[in-house]
Amino acid sequence: MTSQIINGKAIAESLLNNIQSKIQQRLQTGKRAPCLVVILVGDDPASTIYVRNKRLACEKVGIQSIAHNLPSSTSQADLFALIDALNADPNVDGILVQSPLPAHIEEDLLIERISTLKDVDGFHPYNIGRLAVRQPTLRSCTPFGVIKMLQASNIELMGLDAVIVGVSNHVGRPMALELLLAGCTITSCHRHTKDLATHVRNADLVVAAAGKPGLIQGDWIKPGAIVVDIGINRLADGRICGDVDFNAAKERASFITPVPGGVGPMTVATLMENTLLGLELREHAQN
Repeated sequence: MTSQIINGKAIAESLLNNIQSKIQQRLQTGKRAPCLVVILVGDDPASTIYVRNKRLACEKVGIQSIAHNLPSSTSQADLFALIDALNADPNVDGILVQSPLPAHIEEDLLIERISTLKDVDGFHPYNIGRLAVRQPTLRSCTPFGVIKMLQASNIELMGLDAVIVGVSNHVGRPMALELLLAGCTITSCHRHTKDLATHVRNADLVVAAAGKPGLIQGDWIKPGAIVVDIGINRLADGRICGDVDFNAAKERASFITPVPGGVGPMTVATLMENTLLGLELREHAQN
């Protein structure tokens, strides 16, 4: 068996085109375009690239983007004051603070500082909680992007045995909630899991989100299983790879996502969608 490789870049492009059309319709009816504020603290090279990609996506779909590039010495108090001002600004619809942050800034407190209606990353405990009780609003971009990607690939999720490898607050945990909402039976694996290989071998759907290159071996994949690789790892030689041994896994899986070009573009596209949704939710609340 040779896998069908899921082209996340093409699916994301289609989603961006749809968002662009919706924003154009808003403008034609006299409404304003959404506005996303991206805050970068420090000069981490990878973060700079991620922020640039998000701003390019904003430009493509017609979202106004505002950048705050702050020095790594920025105090937590000053950063929180900026977020408070953006929360209060009626013309700002999304606030994104790019990770990683300097060590002196408490990320959990920062996430909770952002208004739940402007939390376009979908990281706020309130928004995660709404997903948990099956009333989602702004959803974590990467997990929801995975769901959109699988749906666009005509993959039926209902009833699948899904294994998620990784339990981070931003990806692994909300991914489990998304798959539960989609009707999967879920198993979340982590560093304390006994016999990871057996869990993976029994899975109809494997989602790798551990951030460890080659953690999931190809011969662990059940023939015909679906493999989604969220891991993005840079090797010593500069190459980018995922958490799954792609070359071996693609000989067994029915569908598989590449790294790069799989989940990554979906994350950015879903961020754009969340920014538009954030504006719409606030407009609805005001009416």
